[in-house]
Order: sequence, then structure tokens, then C-alpha cells
Amino acid sequence: MDLTLIYTIVGFSLAAYSVIANDSVQTLGTFIASNQRFKWYWLATAASTVLAFTLIYGWNVNDGDITFGRLNKIPYQTIQWYHAAAPLILVLLTRGGIPVSTTFLVLSAFASTVVLEKVLMKSVVGYGLAAMVAYLVWIAVSYFINEKFDKVKDSHRSTWVIGQWITTGFLWYTWLSHDVANIAVFLPRQLPLNLLIICIVLLSVLLFYIFWDKGGRIQKVVYSKTGTRYTRSATIIDFVYAIILLYFKQYNDIPMSTTWVFVGLLCGRELAVYRHFKPEEGIKTIGPMLVSDFAKMMVGLALSVVLVYLI
Repeated sequence: MDLTLIYTIVGFSLAAYSVIANDSVQTLGTFIASNQRFKWYWLATAASTVLAFTLIYGWNVNDGDITFGRLNKIPYQTIQWYHAAAPLILVLLTRGGIPVSTTFLVLSAFASTVVLEKVLMKSVVGYGLAAMVAYLVWIAVSYFINEKFDKVKDSHRSTWVIGQWITTGFLWYTWLSHDVANIAVFLPRQLPLNLLIICIVLLSVLLFYIFWDKGGRIQKVVYSKTGTRYTRSATIIDFVYAIILLYFKQYNDIPMSTTWVFVGLLCGRELAVYRHFKPEEGIKTIGPMLVSDFAKMMVGLALSVVLVYLI
């Protein structure tokens, strides 16, 4: 077997696992946390259905390009061993429960330094904007909804459950429009039908594994945040996150780290929630948690820079 084909298969498989296991916690983490009343395979089936729709829709409207134009600035390259090494590093970090940016680690092996700088700048803006929007939104929400306790009326619970499933589907579609590029970068930019089917099947199998594993170690990042097990809170988080991602999707076709946007969102939300409900504890309580999340992002960025210089 040709070495290039081996590197492609290994790199693609590792990238697929790392993207689903590491980054999907951003979109599916609150869905898993707040829907433990449902069997895991029903949740996985719903996520796989949206996944198949997104890839087929993107493939159909973009002439075989499932990345929605995210790789327009990164042409296809013959896969080498160092391309496959990037997602391998990410898999090791994923197993350690570190939510680093898949975009930086994977695309850094393919992108020029100019493109990588644009990806970094867009991600930094995304982090800041998400934190600011989340802070303002949850300052307002805190005056109407107590997210420290799940006091939804019994007559309203089914409405919030339906709303969360809808918003999660919308968020999952929007997120895939960004991050499927981290997997498809190993493949031709225009996929034939057989490769499209392989992508859908492989990613669906990985989704079922992640739901069976209840999100894996990365899920701890979601559980550590206030109220994420509550359906109402998860619905609001998913909706705000989806709107922010949709804005950046329409802004330009440069890839960005959705991990940075997600961490920024949770950062702004935690600051707002604690400001309203626990002002006496304030930054002393949530400071170490926010610093820890930011430090983990920096680990991914540092490894990406090292990888670029090694290449």
C-alpha cells in the first residue's frame, strides 16, 4: 500500500476521532448533561441524523465540498507523516481530558503562516465577542430566571425539552459547518459519493461511542459550569452559541477555533451568573476555573506553533 494512502487513512481517522471526542463537547456536552433521562442511543441517533443532513446538504450545494468553503484558503496537499502526527497529538490530549483547539492543531500542519495568523485573529475575536455577549445576555437572564436551581414549572418542562432538542440540532448543524473542515482537510476538496458515505458512517459510529461513554473525560468541563445539567440553562447556552457561530460562518470563509468561542461563552456566562447570585464569592471562586480553561487553550496553541516550526 502506498505510504501517502496510509498517512491519509491514519490522519483522517485520528482527526475524525479527535474532532468528535474533543470538540463535540462544545455542542453536545450540554445536550448529554441535561438529557440523562433519555437512553444514550436515542441521543446519538438524533445527533447522527443532523450530521448526515449537514454533510449531504453541504456536499450537494457546494459541488462536493462538505466544509462549506472553510478550506478555500487551504488547498489540498499530498498527505505526509507530519500531517497525521497533528491529530495524533490531539488524541493524546483528548484522552487526558484537555479541551484544546482542534482547528489550530490539525490545520497548522496544512496552512501557511499567513492563513494561520488569520485563523488565530478570528479565534481571538470570537473568544472576546462570545465572552462579552454571554456576559450581557446572562446579566439580563439572571433578572428573570434563576439558573442556580431548576425551578421550571412541571407544565413547562416538555416545552423546554423540545426547545433544547431543536436548538441543539441547530447548533450541531452550525458547528459542523465550521469544524468538519478539520477532518476533511485530509481529503480531496470535492468528495465523490463513496467518500461522502464513508465520512457519514465513520463519524456516526464515533458519535455513538461518545454518547455511550457519556461524553468522555472532556465532559467534565461542562459539568463544572453552573446549571449545565438543567434543560432550560442548556437550551439558552446552545441558542446563544449557535447565533455567534452563525455570525462568524457568514462573516468570511476563514476557519476559526470554535473551542475558543465556546470557552469565551462559558467564561462570560459564569462571570454574569456569579455576579448576580454569589457576588460575595466573585472572582475568587470562578477565577481558578476560568484560568484553567484558558490555560488548556494555550496548550493547544503552543503545540500548534511548535508543529508549524518543526514542519
